[in-house]
Amino acid sequence: MNAYFDNAATPWTELGDGIRRKVVGHTPELMSVLVQFDQGAIGTVHAHDDHDQIAFVISGEFEADVGGVKKVLRVGDAFVAPRLTPHGVVALAAGSTLLDQFSPRREDYL
Repeated sequence: MNAYFDNAATPWTELGDGIRRKVVGHTPELMSVLVQFDQGAIGTVHAHDDHDQIAFVISGEFEADVGGVKKVLRVGDAFVAPRLTPHGVVALAAGSTLLDQFSPRREDYL
């Protein structure tokens, strides 16, 4: 992994259904990932067996569901989903972007 992340030189990986991501950086214990959503795109509620996650809103607005509790998140807000905690989002604005942090890193993203 490079010590620097060059956003302009890093292409998005299209995930389908209006969602795309860029891996910002990682170590074995930590990973940062930009995830961008089209308006109305859904990050389906799911849980991680092996990963804690913090999702920080970089742009736009989301309706988040963490452990069955829904809340609208705006720029500067975040949610924390410890492993095994169901969580998901719906993008309420075009270009809504999260900075996801995972511990440990997501090997399936590499």
